Amino acid sequence: MILLGLLKLCFASKEASKIHIRTAKIEDAPHIAKVHVDSWRTTYAGIVPDAFLYENLTYESRTKSWEKQLQADETTILVAENKQGELIGFASGGRERSGKYKHVDGELYAIYLLQTYQGQKIGFALVEAMAQSLLKQEFSAMLVWVLEQNSAKYFYEKLGGKRVDSDRLIISGKSLLEIAYVWDNLKQLAHINRL
Repeated sequence: MILLGLLKLCFASKEASKIHIRTAKIEDAPHIAKVHVDSWRTTYAGIVPDAFLYENLTYESRTKSWEKQLQADETTILVAENKQGELIGFASGGRERSGKYKHVDGELYAIYLLQTYQGQKIGFALVEAMAQSLLKQEFSAMLVWVLEQNSAKYFYEKLGGKRVDSDRLIISGKSLLEIAYVWDNLKQLAHINRL
């Protein structure tokens, strides 16, 4: 059983090493939108109302939104590409938006991978790259919000995120609990693949 776990970890690490992470460009907008929409539809099925996932969340609307974000300088957007150069994931982050958390200046706004690439340590690589980027911008801590019913919360806990807050949000008339995780030391998070 332990050997199987080590083999899985070794395979996952090899898969992550085949991934290229870079800063997003404006021409990435439709590809980011596709990952965004497809990831929401697989991750939030049964959690977020279908009306939102299939009527409100479209490739066209998300492409326009990502084009706008890519033209603004306030957000760092990183993309992950497979060895064929296909965009398979992304992360965005920047200044913590609410201003209500003392000593927390950075925020991971979003991180999504296509379902077939999940569980291969690519998320770890994206978080590490985002932490490095935020450090270069002189941020020292980072926060992320995640729906409580999203299993990604375990990913953040595994990375050492501490639960610090919760809030309710309404999506298509459904009330959902969102929880916040914080990393007080971005320097540690910027070197997770070396631990």
